[in-house]
Amino acid sequence: MAWNDPDWGKKNSGGPPDLDEVWRRFNQKLNAMFGGKGGSGGPTGGGPMSGGKMAAGLGLIPVLVILIWLGSGFYIVNAGERGVVLRFGKFVETTQPGPRWHFPYPIEAAEVVNMQQVRTVEVGYRANVKSKILKESLMLTDDENIIDIQFAVQYILKSPEEYLFNNRHPDDAVHQAAETAIREIVGKSKMDFVLYEGRAEIATRAAKLMQDILDRYKTGISISKVTMQNAQPPEQVQAAFDDAVKAGQDKERAKNEGQAYANDVIPRARGAASRLLEESLGYKQRVIANAEGDASRFKQILVEYSKAPKVTRDRMYLDTVQQMMSNSSKVLVDQKGGNSLLYLPLDKLIQSAGASSTFLADAPPVKAAEAAAPAAESTARSREAFRSREREVRP
Repeated sequence: MAWNDPDWGKKNSGGPPDLDEVWRRFNQKLNAMFGGKGGSGGPTGGGPMSGGKMAAGLGLIPVLVILIWLGSGFYIVNAGERGVVLRFGKFVETTQPGPRWHFPYPIEAAEVVNMQQVRTVEVGYRANVKSKILKESLMLTDDENIIDIQFAVQYILKSPEEYLFNNRHPDDAVHQAAETAIREIVGKSKMDFVLYEGRAEIATRAAKLMQDILDRYKTGISISKVTMQNAQPPEQVQAAFDDAVKAGQDKERAKNEGQAYANDVIPRARGAASRLLEESLGYKQRVIANAEGDASRFKQILVEYSKAPKVTRDRMYLDTVQQMMSNSSKVLVDQKGGNSLLYLPLDKLIQSAGASSTFLADAPPVKAAEAAAPAAESTARSREAFRSREREVRP
């Protein structure tokens, strides 16, 4: 069908419907909705009664719109959350958990903030410690060494007003404060302290310094925990660092061995020195006591000697002879009118004979017999000499 065909747009034609017909059908349906009558060829209900009903129906539309607009002001604050209400962009109040209502947009707006959610900021890596970011992780220590550190910071909110309005990007502020704090602490510490025994202390000090920085900027953020994920030398010098660590361990082992040896030798040397000192002190006391005793005895003898010189001399002589003779195995017999004879004590001879017999019993048979003959001969010779002397002494 051509565009200039006079039948275009009619009801029975095959082209698109007429716009007037569409509008007329719409008015009929609207009148029927509000109580009017309409049809294709009948009256359309255009009397006074149908016009009032249409006006009343049209007046309900703004009421419905207002009700929907007022209903859009309802919102719910869950447990652990806070609602922040803004009136024309200015802070009005903070609402607690529960169903709440505010004047709808554009008068007021409400923003719900989760206060118990634990947020995390990663410094030196992202998602995995192997995914390092060297510009964040490489830090300089106090002894001019470079170390590679990765750590994570966990935090929660303590003031929704400060979190929303005092800083444009508070999460970025946490990241920058964390990096600043850890660089300051590592820059004042030795490398060995950071890598080994000082990890927990560095994390604690970093958390405190970060909290001070965030409170100074009034971010409304509370640091929960700082976790050191990894701390090591840079990969380029890892082999040299391992060698240095092994050398340090060898040094400590040698020192421990030397200290153990010193702990073993020094006490024994001190004990020996103390023993020698005590022995010398005992010897000194013994010598002094003996000297004092001899001096005292000499004084007592001197007193007695002054009273009876002859008796004292004889007594001293007899005591001296007795002391000398008691240590001798020979016996001297002094007889009047005869010669002084030398007697050998029989008990000593018997003891010597017994000792020789014991030696001969332990010796081999042939040699024992050879040794027994001279012994028996010497014993017989001694007895014979003793008998001859006894005869000479008798009158």
